[in-house]
Amino acid sequence: MAHKKGKRKSFKQLLAKYLDIKGLDIIIVLEDGKEIELFKNRSIIGDMIVTFDVNNGERKIPLKRIKHVDMYAA
Repeated sequence: MAHKKGKRKSFKQLLAKYLDIKGLDIIIVLEDGKEIELFKNRSIIGDMIVTFDVNNGERKIPLKRIKHVDMYAA
């Protein structure tokens, strides 16, 4: 179990670095196959990605539901 916890922590740290790069378009793919494109105003708080849309609507995505992340240079 310690290996999985360490892997989760390193994923979280790496993802936090990429979320800070505003020139990246990031698409999160969840376990159920749903794709969510993150807005530029995004961050990690606790174990959740928090993003705000153009209307300042907040969306929280639990890290444990993420299957993979696609990134594109804008």
